[in-house]
Amino acid sequence: MVLATSFLQDNNFIDALYILAVILFILGLRGLSGPQSAVRGNKIAAVGMAIAVAATLLKKGVLPDGETLLLIVVGIAIGTAIGIPAALRVKMTQIPQMVALFNGVGGGAVALIAWAEYRRRFPGADGDWTLKAEIPSLFAAIIGSISFWGSNIAFAKLQEILPGKPIKLPGQQLLNLLLLVVAVGSAIALAAGVHSQALFVLGILVAAGVLGNMVVLPIGGADMPVVISLLNAFTGLSAAAAGIALDNFALIVAGTIVGASGSILTNLMAVAMNRSVPSIIAGGFGGGGELPAAAGGGDADRGPVRSTSAQDVAIQLSYARQVVVVPGYGMAVAQAQHAVRELSRALESKGVEVRFAIHPVAGRMPGHMNVLLAEADVPYDQLKEMDEINPEFGRTDVSLIIGANDVTNPAANNDPGSPIYGMPILEVNRSSSVIVLKRSMSSGFAGIDNPLFYDPKTAMLFGDARASVSAITSEVQSL
Repeated sequence: MVLATSFLQDNNFIDALYILAVILFILGLRGLSGPQSAVRGNKIAAVGMAIAVAATLLKKGVLPDGETLLLIVVGIAIGTAIGIPAALRVKMTQIPQMVALFNGVGGGAVALIAWAEYRRRFPGADGDWTLKAEIPSLFAAIIGSISFWGSNIAFAKLQEILPGKPIKLPGQQLLNLLLLVVAVGSAIALAAGVHSQALFVLGILVAAGVLGNMVVLPIGGADMPVVISLLNAFTGLSAAAAGIALDNFALIVAGTIVGASGSILTNLMAVAMNRSVPSIIAGGFGGGGELPAAAGGGDADRGPVRSTSAQDVAIQLSYARQVVVVPGYGMAVAQAQHAVRELSRALESKGVEVRFAIHPVAGRMPGHMNVLLAEADVPYDQLKEMDEINPEFGRTDVSLIIGANDVTNPAANNDPGSPIYGMPILEVNRSSSVIVLKRSMSSGFAGIDNPLFYDPKTAMLFGDARASVSAITSEVQSL
């Protein structure tokens, strides 16, 4: 028994477990690069995390007494009791909110770990915390706190507890700068030897927490996918810093992987919107709203809006050679993904080629549309990214837009005065015919009008997306 315990707690054995965990993390992340391998990637990463946790618990001094073990077991039990039911019950339309919350929990955990380490290392004025461990821990406290509170605001906006439109205060940028100075200044003072519990809690955690709120509040719903990705990167970076402070190899690598992948994704999505990350953080873009034109009406400057019926849409789709479906957040809200899959099957049975056009920022989180369509068993090879599908619109007979607004707005290409000018879009206006499924003439989350709705080749089918798609499917099947 003693030999077994000695072997399990051997540093070389624990390092080997960490290396195995890291390899599984990397393989898991690689699996997440494609829809077909995503589930397997998640399982591989979960096994890696289980191994990393076990290796950490085996380290000498981690479990010095039964009380510590009890606290760990209670913590795992509480997390399991909350996490599993929440994951099972969450609706697919609420996945962005869940991602924001789970990401925030990671950042908050890092901030609390940094605080606990500070209390443990500095019970008085004569602590033994080296700068090598103290500086990354202070960095983790700031970034983790920003991520936690910022993710909570993102959740509240996505859940519509807070308005999706930008919420700004007078002197917003100056206030943010002041909060950042207070947080960083407190960290510098602590690293310089001012051992103050109040300075850590108030100067770092509180100032960084308020800053997290203030940074996300002015950001509109149109930028929310980028914000979620950015906050995810923040959580990863804070975890990596905590790993350095705790000398935990697995935490360093896992945090670095999350931080790096989140940063790359944030940049890719910002490029997809033709906006810089600093301009997104500055906020003020997106929030929705109603257009003056009523359903079926028109706009004096734009021209009339042409309404259509499910029967007419079914005829157009049934006699098309190629149909491109463009899903957006409206499809998610109506939970129409399964109805859309049934429509695609009905069209394919008539020899129609059906493809799905996916914009990088469609929905409220990265990959939102991919997740919904995968749930409905849409074949992965039918999902086409923007760069791949745009050349196809020129030979597309019908583009069927389901709740996608801003990502199909041609003003991004031809109106220099538009807030989204220069943003790459799905060029559905090049199709022979365009059909838009919407509840009303309301604008998208960017809060701007869409000239596509007034294009003579565009027809609007007003109503709930799921009911409209089901009606179209019935008509297609009856032809």
